[in-house]
Amino acid sequence: MSFELERAYLELQDEAREVARAVEPLAAEADAMSTLHPGVMDALRSSRLWEILVPAAYGGRHETLDPLAIAVVREVLMATSSHLDSLFALQGIGSYAITAGGTDAQRAEWLPKVATGEALAALGLTEPEAGSDLKDIKTALTPDGDGFRLNGAKAFISNGGVAAFYSVLARDGDGHTMVIVPAGADGLTVTPTPELIAPHILGDLAFENVRVERDQVLGTPGRGFDLVLATLSVFRLSVAGASLGLAQAALEEATRHAGTRRQFGRPMARLGAIAEMLADSWAELEAARLLTYRAGELAREDPAAALHHSSMAKLLASETAGKIVDRAVQIMGRWGLIRDAKIERLYRQARPMRIYEGGSQVLRLGIAKALVEEVL
Repeated sequence: MSFELERAYLELQDEAREVARAVEPLAAEADAMSTLHPGVMDALRSSRLWEILVPAAYGGRHETLDPLAIAVVREVLMATSSHLDSLFALQGIGSYAITAGGTDAQRAEWLPKVATGEALAALGLTEPEAGSDLKDIKTALTPDGDGFRLNGAKAFISNGGVAAFYSVLARDGDGHTMVIVPAGADGLTVTPTPELIAPHILGDLAFENVRVERDQVLGTPGRGFDLVLATLSVFRLSVAGASLGLAQAALEEATRHAGTRRQFGRPMARLGAIAEMLADSWAELEAARLLTYRAGELAREDPAAALHHSSMAKLLASETAGKIVDRAVQIMGRWGLIRDAKIERLYRQARPMRIYEGGSQVLRLGIAKALVEEVL
């Protein structure tokens, strides 16, 4: 039994490191922005990393998307810049409903542009009154001749305002349907969301009698949650990967500080309380990494069947990242509190990890349900 990544994944991480090195001088500036940073965009486009988020038949790199490959790339990118990481990941999160449920024509229209970065993608799920409880969404499709009209609102939509298209979940009679809404559609308006503690490209979407043709419907009408589940099955694991990268970066910052700064006549790393925090952090990080890679191996074979393992990995990795970055700030003292220092950025960026793509409490409900079903 090998606990090491296969060569293909290591080579993919090397590719990601090249992009991260190019973005490093821009990271502080980009991570403070709620709008698109052109330098980060150019670096990603030149790297061709977006190709792993699209099937090979439409300009991608692999025959099908590989959740572990996506996770290990996010592990590298997030260690340098949250703007870089999110801009990479959202291409897949926003377009996977097309990959999983689109027609050949829909895939041919959008996926090659996703692979090259010609078109940025976004997923429209969350609403002002519906977050984790997506079945309570109010955005709705109503029949209109040979098509539909879309009315409602989406809130805190990543890539809102910069995306070329939105994969939107809407109520459709007694069910829910996913549709493609181009950014330039008449009746669609996008406004900025309130600023987050960790700035992020976000927008609120308003749909007022937006015309939706039948060829914009994704998958089976009324079965939109199938596409939501398919997206989560592939991409939830990648949040675990990003959490690992963030935690690794925080631990390295704290270790450099503790290993070189002297207090009480010795390096801080040799003081018992500091050594304990460093040791616990490293052990917990490696445990989270092993679970994430194992979940990724399972998800390669069947993402839907491995969803509870991906949920466990996301839960453990994001919670671990929060603990590690908190310890890192504590170890670094006043140096950890300087605005826009790397460790301060990581501290702010760690907190949303436990909320998006499944809040920790919601994940625990699903994990517990899977456990009971397995035991009983």
